[in-house]
Amino acid sequence: MCVKGLCFFTVLTGLAASGVLQVSGMRIYTSGDVEAVNGTDVRLRCTFESSAPINTDAVIVSWSFRPLKPGREESVFHFQQKPYLPIEGTFRKRIIWAGDIMGRDASIIIREVKFTYNGTYVCQVKNPPDVHGAVGVIRLRVVTTASFSELLLLVLAIGGGIAAVVILLVIIVSCRRCKRRRQRHEGNEEAPRKERKDPTACHPSRAVHLYLSETSIEIDSSDGMISEASTKDPSSSEEEGPSSDEDDGDDSD
Repeated sequence: MCVKGLCFFTVLTGLAASGVLQVSGMRIYTSGDVEAVNGTDVRLRCTFESSAPINTDAVIVSWSFRPLKPGREESVFHFQQKPYLPIEGTFRKRIIWAGDIMGRDASIIIREVKFTYNGTYVCQVKNPPDVHGAVGVIRLRVVTTASFSELLLLVLAIGGGIAAVVILLVIIVSCRRCKRRRQRHEGNEEAPRKERKDPTACHPSRAVHLYLSETSIEIDSSDGMISEASTKDPSSSEEEGPSSDEDDGDDSD
């Protein structure tokens, strides 16, 4: 019994090492039901996940279309190392590759959809050795005008974005004002008060005394000649004034 169990375990180990029991599979995600207005562009979103490393040279993306009315399945798009757009059929010059293989995105855009585009779109991705797995399915419905729910969602999205921007601006302005007030308050508290000084006052030792000199010109009336000017210092004249009076008094005596 133990020998049989050991043999079975050995076989399982060998199969796992050889890759026979390796579980592989692609996981694909789509937007499900999509509604588009007639004459507008619509994006068919398809993303994928793979257990194997992404190899851009090996990844294969295929899009196909099944109409609502009975009809044959039609190829819409193919990618293998590079995008291959349809050169004939219903979707000629209508498909734009909008995916990114390294970003695990296999989305496409249909330009100027028509009512004949109503139907089911199938997205299939292969990344060897992940070649098996469920496919992504999108049901497209082309309408004359956008439904009320879509218009409401659009208005709410735009209004919410504007409101968020306004609220953000108000918060930023309020924070800046509070910061400025705080800085001013701190500056007023820290700045020492300076004594105001009279700019006209100065220290007595630094005072500058100005003296005005008086210059007199003497004219001799006899010959009309101008004698040399004499300069008198006001301070000396004041000091010499009393002595001259005393001399005059002495002469008079």
